[in-house]
Amino acid sequence: MAENRPFRSSSLSSQLNNELKKLVWGTRLKEDVFHRWSQGFVFSDKEPTALEQYEGGPCAVLAPVQAFLLRNAVFGHDGDWRQATVELRSLFLLAALRDIISQCATSKWVVAFPGTQEPNRIDEERLGGDTIGGPSTNLAENEGKTEEAHFHSQIRIIEVESIDDLEEVLKDKLSSFGDLFGVILFFYSVLLTKGLDQVKNEMEDPNEPLIDETHGHGSQSLINLLLTGRAVSNVWDNDKDVSGLKLQGINKQPLVGFLTLLEHLRYCEVGWFLKCPQYPIWVLGSETHLTVLFSRERKLCTPETPEAAAKRVFKSFDPEGNNFISSILLGDVLKALDLFSDPEYVDLMKRKLDSEELGIILLSSFMDEFYPSEESVTPEAFILYHYNGLKRSCPGEKVVVYRDGRATLVDFEVKMYSENSPILTCLQTKWPGLEVEWCGDGVPSLN
Repeated sequence: MAENRPFRSSSLSSQLNNELKKLVWGTRLKEDVFHRWSQGFVFSDKEPTALEQYEGGPCAVLAPVQAFLLRNAVFGHDGDWRQATVELRSLFLLAALRDIISQCATSKWVVAFPGTQEPNRIDEERLGGDTIGGPSTNLAENEGKTEEAHFHSQIRIIEVESIDDLEEVLKDKLSSFGDLFGVILFFYSVLLTKGLDQVKNEMEDPNEPLIDETHGHGSQSLINLLLTGRAVSNVWDNDKDVSGLKLQGINKQPLVGFLTLLEHLRYCEVGWFLKCPQYPIWVLGSETHLTVLFSRERKLCTPETPEAAAKRVFKSFDPEGNNFISSILLGDVLKALDLFSDPEYVDLMKRKLDSEELGIILLSSFMDEFYPSEESVTPEAFILYHYNGLKRSCPGEKVVVYRDGRATLVDFEVKMYSENSPILTCLQTKWPGLEVEWCGDGVPSLN
């Protein structure tokens, strides 16, 4: 890879700029929402690899980036991941940004950066941490434009056609991502790499902005795009046909996963793919905020077992999530699993699994018949770590640090939801019998 090779940059056309703003912010961009999103990737003074968040909203980008950063720090580095130097944590961040962008395309990648190099003011009051390139700067100039309008008018992009070139450009522009609009610029890089039309095609409702116009919260499509490279609006496995409408879900095991308190509230169903990512790192969702949970125990994540695949396929024929299917679908399920599906055998199994002739086959009965010997390889005890980037949500001195706790699995089949501990309730959507004893004062907050 050539070093310091010049790359040609260009400005966004007026049409593309307007389409980008509409897709992200909607038809009206509120000043306070834009202000809350205006921050860079800034590290905690007390936790070298933990990113800080100043106000509500940008956790939709910060939490996925933190998750990918931890993947590189914890599993891609031989040293002490909690004692990273300034140079090393910058490399972790660089790798995280590269990994997220690279999964969104296969032939062309785009990096957005501010065109002006003349900082106008330093917002030290809001950004009191260490950024990649020093204190964050506000690039707005006093020319009768709003801060937001000037920012968008100054955006420039570089297009590259190899991962090596992408990494080189990201390294060169890394200081820009530490500045005041760094989070937004990185998100724009992801969208421009993916292609705005492709993002809209994957969204369930392309007319809904990726960032809520009123409250500034990131949508599930935004979160899924950063976690998986696809801007689908649902968190279940694969696609579902609901009353003739095709609803897209997650189609493969991602590097890092996602769990949400909303599943306990029955607002959604998180599928196996997001619950069982390739690495034991999960973005956690509450009603209003995103945090990150991780462990160094690799056995928490394993390749999909035949039993897990069977449950996933069975549930693909159960779009309502009832844990049963119509008995007439049994043959289709067996074929999808490459099991013996001769018509006479299927009829025999229907009579056995639906002995009361109710016209349904329960998931539990199906698994007992065809996959009776499932054995769990998940350890009974392991250490969990929790990250919350909001200073005000951190206990004690209000500094961003990882909270660690000792987790114990009591019984996989017994659900012990705790209304007094939202984080435990969220985690029990994956591990129903989980108990966690957290170190320090209190329980980590999901908000």
